[in-house]
Amino acid sequence: MAGTPPWADAPPAEWWERLAARLIEALVFGVFYYILFIALWGIFRTVGMLEVSDGRLPGVCAWFGAGLTYAGYDWHAHYRHGRTFGKAIMRIRLAPRELPPGAALKRALVYPGPLMLMGIPVVNLLAGMLLFGVGLLILIDKPLERGPHDRLAGTRVVKDLR
Repeated sequence: MAGTPPWADAPPAEWWERLAARLIEALVFGVFYYILFIALWGIFRTVGMLEVSDGRLPGVCAWFGAGLTYAGYDWHAHYRHGRTFGKAIMRIRLAPRELPPGAALKRALVYPGPLMLMGIPVVNLLAGMLLFGVGLLILIDKPLERGPHDRLAGTRVVKDLR
């Protein structure tokens, strides 16, 4: 068919493969978050900022920093390589392989971008619900299993059969 993209026939990645890829990445970024949190806690404690912020400022800044780093990494990895290290381990990738930087940025801001907000009380609940909703929509979108971030960027996560 003339207008069909070459990746249209690739089988979509299973939901558990996508989840496993994100969990692998979450372990690495979780360690980064805790290191950042401990460092910020020490710095804010030294300059007396813990008392001013009820002790919440290191967590807010650490979540923002780790979430921004994760979203930036997600953008760069998908734009440059078509997959993150978690997807590479699980042998899945984005289709199309060549993703414009703007599309990759939209995808990263919808998921995992809301992680930047997880340190802010009340807003963290909304961000968590958004992230849960993204995962739920992937499960119910049959047969392509695309989330809102995939639809916004015009991508699919497919099995890498190379």
